[in-house]
Amino acid sequence: MTWLFVAFGSAIGGMLRYGVARVMPIAPAGWAIGTLFVNVLGSFLIGLLYPWVAARGVTAENARLFWMTGVLGGFTTYSAFALETSLLGAGGDWIAAASYTALTVIACLLAALAGRALAMAWT
Repeated sequence: MTWLFVAFGSAIGGMLRYGVARVMPIAPAGWAIGTLFVNVLGSFLIGLLYPWVAARGVTAENARLFWMTGVLGGFTTYSAFALETSLLGAGGDWIAAASYTALTVIACLLAALAGRALAMAWT
């Protein structure tokens, strides 16, 4: 049954990611804004969910599998991020690739911290 929680969550997350990619175009600098957006939002949401799940331990295992492993695992796109960044670099624009990498990593870490802080403030 746990596999189904992950599978259904992943399907939902993947469809959401696809929807965002269809709506958000590539920026003039070549950055995949949709990918950046889902990585930052997904990082925020996992930071928001983690304290709730951690506080409930084993009783929240199915929620963790569905939301964190499934939905957010299907929604965030670090594999797409890695490919798109390597393609920027392969095209010779290493400055754009490096700045996109730095922005993505810093923004996602800050979003996870903000989500966790918000969740902690609610409890």
